[in-house]
Amino acid sequence: MAENFEPPRTPNSSGPSTEELTTNLGDRYVEQFDASEIALETQGLRVHYGDTLALYDADLQFPRNKVTAIIGPSGCGKSTLLRSLNRMNELIPGARVDGKVMFDGQDLYAPEVDPTEVRFRIGMVFQRPNPFPKSIYENVVFGVRVNGLKRDLDEVVEQALNQAALWDEVKDRLDDNAFGLSGGQQQRLCIARALAVEPEIILMDDPASALDPISTLSIEDLIRELREQYTIVIVTHNMQQAGRVSDYTAQMWTDERRQGTLIEYASTRDLFSTPHDSRTEGYITGRFG
Repeated sequence: MAENFEPPRTPNSSGPSTEELTTNLGDRYVEQFDASEIALETQGLRVHYGDTLALYDADLQFPRNKVTAIIGPSGCGKSTLLRSLNRMNELIPGARVDGKVMFDGQDLYAPEVDPTEVRFRIGMVFQRPNPFPKSIYENVVFGVRVNGLKRDLDEVVEQALNQAALWDEVKDRLDDNAFGLSGGQQQRLCIARALAVEPEIILMDDPASALDPISTLSIEDLIRELREQYTIVIVTHNMQQAGRVSDYTAQMWTDERRQGTLIEYASTRDLFSTPHDSRTEGYITGRFG
């Protein structure tokens, strides 16, 4: 487990030079899992935006009930990869996805698969809190109503807000507008909204980047609790955060030769302590990227 593991903050003086970091491509080191452990898998995944290749041949297996962090420099395809996992990229004009995303033995990009159903089972929490201009209650039950689920809405609200560690703070003002909540509370409300439809996987795109330190720690505590019930994939620019919350980490890269490349994927402890790729070492020690 990688919980509370802190990556190194200073470079290793015996490490590779900057020139080596930019030229040593090497072979990718990618963790493999038994089939029974895999919740989601990408195979030869490529994403184009128009003529631009933004993600190149991503092959990853995301283990069930674990937190996988995706890290890397800006523009390396982290969010592109994340959005591909539940077909959110299809909402971007000019986007094209090739390859496969396997979930429950089915390619999520197969013609017969309904993208709305995909996003129902694989939820998304975005970088900035995005509550709807509705009451706290209506925010939580929005997906349940839209999908026509026959459930006790009061029970849904209490359960989802409890899971998001927000119930005690808002239970007496569920009819208040969600915009009256603090930034951290709004983000937990968005998490509750995602949980209300009972997804199997939760995707998080840098969910604490817009929050203050106290709210950030609250979100991190919540992520650690949620992995008992859900598979979580999180993009983060904060390597200390990746070390604190994730079990596995995928290092993405981009350079003049190729954009959006997976270069290494391993347990968080192994990747941060003994990286196989010199670019990973350079990135986590702050020397490069």
